[in-house]
Amino acid sequence: MTVIVRDLRPDVPADTEGFARVRRLALPYILFTPESVRHMAVHVHPDARYRPLVAEEDGEVIGTAQVHLVPDGPEPGQGCLNVYVRPDRTGRGAGRLLVRVAEEYLAEQGATRLFAWALDAAPNRAFAERRGYRRGRCARFLRLDLANGTLPPPPEIPPGVELRTGADFADDPRPLFELDAETMRDEPSDVSNEFTNYEAWLAETWRHPLLDRELTTVAVVDGRPAAFTVAYTDGGTRYSTAMTGTARAHRGRGLAKLAKVHGLHRARAAGVTEAFTGNDTGNGPMIAINKWLGYEECAAEVRYVRDLG
Repeated sequence: MTVIVRDLRPDVPADTEGFARVRRLALPYILFTPESVRHMAVHVHPDARYRPLVAEEDGEVIGTAQVHLVPDGPEPGQGCLNVYVRPDRTGRGAGRLLVRVAEEYLAEQGATRLFAWALDAAPNRAFAERRGYRRGRCARFLRLDLANGTLPPPPEIPPGVELRTGADFADDPRPLFELDAETMRDEPSDVSNEFTNYEAWLAETWRHPLLDRELTTVAVVDGRPAAFTVAYTDGGTRYSTAMTGTARAHRGRGLAKLAKVHGLHRARAAGVTEAFTGNDTGNGPMIAINKWLGYEECAAEVRYVRDLG
């Protein structure tokens, strides 16, 4: 049995289904569907040089890699590779081959510093460290049981604040782009990333197939979005928070907390039974909100860094 690594074919259903299956098995805390895999492959901005890879054994996809540059970052030469192998197909060399192809490709594209997430488990950490990656910041995956758990009651909406949905901005989503860009700059991360291209944001984010505009909740003050929580759903009963943030001028008022708890109540009413989110360990305010909501840690991951050259 021979393992090969090749490019994902986004228009071949077996490839996108196989990619999504590997990610669901290896990383069940993040939503992936064949449609979202294809969307990323087709609509990521060209400057990212995005290259999704699959490892294949006897015609079966057993490993995946998302490989790209950081196109909007203020620091040039940043590259990312996220490699995952089916838990029941490890030990066959798929991960090693995916990393090698990804690193060679990023080096050809001018990357000088590589970032990679790895699950915070001994085999995953050892795999990264054997290849010269050093440990960076840590993040937690959190799960909330909406079917059997108890949500805090939604607080009253303060005077001067209005709650809307993402769908309310369908005719002009630019205010949400501006809020997303501002909050992204302040998100704890090892990778410097910014949103500067509205058209790219529309293609990648606003038209993402997992984005649930009806369940995305926006706190509006004086007619402008002041805080939001962005909802992804998989078409079934699973929900994920893609982003939660507040504009700098409105922080300290509990608006992100307000948007998130109201959004979760609406999600449960819509039939969602399981909600996921993630926290950088340095994001104290969001950790406190998620603890108040009843989220429980289900896994952790570590950002690893390697300098080339």
